[in-house]
Amino acid sequence: MSTDFDCRSCGACCCNPKANQAAGYRDYVEVRKRDNLVHSPLLLGRYAVANPQGAWHLQLVGDEQRCVALKGRLRRNVRCEIYDNRPSSCRQVQAGTEACRRARADLGMDS
Repeated sequence: MSTDFDCRSCGACCCNPKANQAAGYRDYVEVRKRDNLVHSPLLLGRYAVANPQGAWHLQLVGDEQRCVALKGRLRRNVRCEIYDNRPSSCRQVQAGTEACRRARADLGMDS
């Protein structure tokens, strides 16, 4: 079992889990009213999308349904373009925690 949980070489928690994808659930990371991203219309328009109920969520792209703000190659070298302004939901997952390990396992990464 690997004990190296370097977020810059992972990116798993920035991808919509397979169970969510199978259920058609794309509102993965909510942008709450108190999050800095809400107060920057330029960033909000570039990285988030409102669902039919009007709630903002980070946009998901690609086969992994990864966050549009995540740049680089999963499992190799990634970075968040909005790290300082990322939503509070993003801040909840810490390297090596159960949520981190679940996200890594979902993508078939050693944990």
